[in-house]
Amino acid sequence: MAFFEDLSRKVQDVAFAAAEKGKEVAAIASEKAQDAADTVKTNVAIAGEQRAIEKNYRAIGEWYVSELKGEAPEAVADIVAAIRASQAKIAELQGEDAPVEAEYADVTEAAPAEAPVEAPAEAPAEAPVQE
Repeated sequence: MAFFEDLSRKVQDVAFAAAEKGKEVAAIASEKAQDAADTVKTNVAIAGEQRAIEKNYRAIGEWYVSELKGEAPEAVADIVAAIRASQAKIAELQGEDAPVEAEYADVTEAAPAEAPVEAPAEAPAEAPVQE
């Protein structure tokens, strides 16, 4: 009977050790999952703030372009001309070409004939990305 008691005790010891290891593994997995969740929350918060910055940059740019009367400064003339051309194209597609062309005629006439329809490749790095 001593053999069976000894075997029973060894099996219990192994089962206890396995349970302890299982608890350790579960605790580590839980900790790693929490770390991953915290990282995701931080990344989502950062992305939200970046979207807010881009929105504000866009608002500043829209305000600036709307305030321009006549010729745009040389540094942004190509970009403004591209914006005006896109606005005119949208109005044309909507069937409202006359009011838009008259409203923006002074800016588009001041732009060079080869003004790009899209922003140039050397646009400022701070320019917001459209969504």
